[in-house]
Amino acid sequence: MLEPIINLGGDNRKKLNCLTELLGGTAEGSKGIAELETMLDLLEGLDIQSEVEIDQSLARGLNYYTGAIIEVKAKGVSIGSVCGGGRYDNLTGVFGLPDVSGVGVSFGADRIYDVLRELELFPPQVQATSKIMLVNFGEKEAVYALKVLEELQKTGVSAELYPDTAKMKKQMKYADQKGIRYVLLIGEEEMKSGLLTLKDMESGEQKKIELEKLKVVLGGV
Repeated sequence: MLEPIINLGGDNRKKLNCLTELLGGTAEGSKGIAELETMLDLLEGLDIQSEVEIDQSLARGLNYYTGAIIEVKAKGVSIGSVCGGGRYDNLTGVFGLPDVSGVGVSFGADRIYDVLRELELFPPQVQATSKIMLVNFGEKEAVYALKVLEELQKTGVSAELYPDTAKMKKQMKYADQKGIRYVLLIGEEEMKSGLLTLKDMESGEQKKIELEKLKVVLGGV
């Protein structure tokens, strides 16, 4: 019984005609077909750019969906659906709100991210990394570094403070993996002297520098 339904081919109207022949004699079948026809008629009157296809093989949440279900796929990517949902008439009753119908969808953030990466759709400003990372030596140093971070960001410099007091090797590896060219080290000595230690990750060079001069240097790269 299920095989001829699952294997239906053709366009949406042809599928509906075949489904009518197979299921139209039942109350539930005719109701479902009528709902699909109504949806197609409404969509045809709208300027929908995406392709709409009836897929009679789909099944989602049989314990609470009571009407049409929806899945969204990205063109040009073999990743499955990135969004899905449908109609439910009785779900709110579980939460003490009976007799309220609804339609809901959920988005797969991980899948959408993977699609954007594969299709190279992230805008350049999103892909751009920080110019400089401030090393996190500890709570006291982080408080001082936050003030430096604020000053750098005020001048338009893209900067970040490593979020944890981790080993230096781990922090440097993070900066290297993100392609951050400069790392700023602010320890006990730097806080006392006001001379910060700037490391160029490309050349490996380190030098002492005042904050005001650092703003000028980073503003020019």
